[in-house]
Formats: sequence, structure tokens, C-alpha cells
Amino acid sequence: MKTILWATLTANGNYAQSGPENPPKKEALADFATHAQAAGNFIVGRRTFEAMRGNGGGGPFGEVDIVVVSKNASEIPGVTVVRSPQEALSYLQQKGHQTALISGGADIHNSFLGQDLVDEVIFNVAPVLEGKGLNLLINKDNYQYKHVKLLGCKPLGGDVIQLRYAIDR
Repeated sequence: MKTILWATLTANGNYAQSGPENPPKKEALADFATHAQAAGNFIVGRRTFEAMRGNGGGGPFGEVDIVVVSKNASEIPGVTVVRSPQEALSYLQQKGHQTALISGGADIHNSFLGQDLVDEVIFNVAPVLEGKGLNLLINKDNYQYKHVKLLGCKPLGGDVIQLRYAIDR
């Protein structure tokens, strides 16, 4: 199964955190919806899912399998809850999906990256600088590099640029 990590970054490279003073860019949200529809699924952490749902999220995801990774939640109506990244991928594979879209938050992204479960990354770079932010990490304990290959670069509008990379695994 091909795994794609989708994230929005700030122009200075932080994992973009949205909120009332910095809402997500509509171009990035539309791009996420397009990728989720194409994959037929997305994997998300519980806090990020609750934030999506609290903001009226759910919109274009009627036929999309949503998998929430949570160590605490046992059941969330309308979605599948699993305990680990591997369990999320196994579930989607059993459902016949060829691609898994990993959508957020930073802890989920870092879990998948740290376990070497990501084949491709899509970074939408938002036109904002963030003073203190979260980072995407391939390993929290060691300083290391992982080589990537640029697959594409395109503007999404609203000064958002998308970078797409394949990861050597």
C-alpha cells in the first residue's frame, strides 16, 4: 500500500498550526479534500479530528473512510478508531485501499515518519511565518537525514505552494 503524508507547513518550515487568528488556507483545504476523495480515505489523530469536526468539518467526506488513531478513544461515531499507525494501514488494506492518506496532526505524522511508513509527502507551504511551532521529525532521538526526490511543485493559489516528494525507504 502506498502511503502519502499530507501537511501544511509555514514558510519558515514549521508544521502549520491553525486557529482563529490563523485559519487554514482555503486552497490547502480544497487540495486536502481532493486527495482524500482520490485515496478514498484519510488517517488522522483524535485531537485533529475533533478540531475538524468542531469547525463543521466532514463536508466532502461522505464516502471516504476516516481512520482516527487514538490511544484513549474507544469509539467515535462514523469513523474507525485504531490504536497505532500500523493498525490504521492494516485496516485500510483489508478494506481494499491502494493508497492511504495521512492527514494530521503532528504527532500522527511523526509516528508514521518515525516508523518509516511513508512513501510520499505532500507539503503545502502557507504564506505565513510562525514564531514557535511544531516540527515534522523522522527520528526524535537521533540527528539523521532521509533523502527525498522531488516529484512536483505547483502553486495552489492564495500564495500557497505545493511540494511533492518521494521518500527513499
